[in-house]
Amino acid sequence: MPKTARILIAGAGVGGLALAQALHHGGLEVAVHEQDPTPRIRHQGFRIHIDENGNRALRTCLPAATFEQVRRSSGTNDDVVAMYTAQLDPVMTQTFPGITDELITNVDRNTLRQGLLTGLGDIVHFGHEVHGYRYTDSGRVRVEFADGTAEEADLLIGADGVGSAVRRQLLPHATVRDLGLRCLYGRMTLTEATRALIPQAVDRGFSWVSDTAGCGAGFAPVRFRRPPAGASDYLMITLLATPEHLGVPHERLAELSPQQLWTLAVQATAAWHPALRELFAHADADSFFPIALRAGQRVEAWTPGPVTLLGDAIHTMPPTGGVGANTALQDAQTLATELLAAARGEQSLIAAVGAYEAVMLPRGFATVDASLEMAAQLFGSSV
Repeated sequence: MPKTARILIAGAGVGGLALAQALHHGGLEVAVHEQDPTPRIRHQGFRIHIDENGNRALRTCLPAATFEQVRRSSGTNDDVVAMYTAQLDPVMTQTFPGITDELITNVDRNTLRQGLLTGLGDIVHFGHEVHGYRYTDSGRVRVEFADGTAEEADLLIGADGVGSAVRRQLLPHATVRDLGLRCLYGRMTLTEATRALIPQAVDRGFSWVSDTAGCGAGFAPVRFRRPPAGASDYLMITLLATPEHLGVPHERLAELSPQQLWTLAVQATAAWHPALRELFAHADADSFFPIALRAGQRVEAWTPGPVTLLGDAIHTMPPTGGVGANTALQDAQTLATELLAAARGEQSLIAAVGAYEAVMLPRGFATVDASLEMAAQLFGSSV
């Protein structure tokens, strides 16, 4: 594959931008097209956990200076994962000693996107949604955008998330299962007053709290090493439950205002420990939004070609394992390694895609299975 080959990435999420960094700085011609109108993330979440695999992938994909920028703007390291009852009785605590400052353990999603955009200049196009594609007689891909324009590329990579337009066309039989759970994401900005509200039990790392009624909540702080302009430390607050438990049908949750969703969260936890109720009561009411928990259904390998998929676009990951972003980063690292080898003449473009897919598919769906097992432990075998 010559370095003049053009590569187009649909989606400027974590995986798509990490891949763009690796390819762009490897000398390849690459463009990223993202449906979001601006670099600011739409409602997808707040804090992202970064594990060893994610750290390794980021170091591989990013120039050293960009990785350091991302590290400096990440959250201070934490080293605890804990589980409690709704009355704050401890169930399990796991510590991870020896984490050094060179590692990243958590990042704010918007801040991470800003870091991943560093040095990419005008190769990332926001407000430009990939609508579909077709193959040309020359074996290239003609990528079609929602605004009616089109562009040809030698390789199209669908990194466009759970609703991937690229996946729908490449693998129309691939399905995503709704797990029947809804997550209400929110946050509590940390001020002198609200910091004092956080009980010691949930002040370090990620803490999971569950009651006996099938409702659970996750708490995790983001305390920036170096706060970016306009950013404030916060406590991420998530409530997971069935719509029936929340008293609102699936289709209506998305219609509710942030304040109405916050009210639902406060009501659902009214019988919990007073310290936990205080966290919900003092959360930023305008920060809440709902997300459906979904999981990609396993698909068999397909014949490699000039279109492939990455991250949630193929192996949609429920957040219960905390590994969705890390798996997408691993995909970016693997695909970049193969494409850069092709650019050096060590293999063809299609061979590079095939080598990537042979690793990505089993790894991705094994991780989906592990996340589903965790969801079943938290919410019952019906998940």
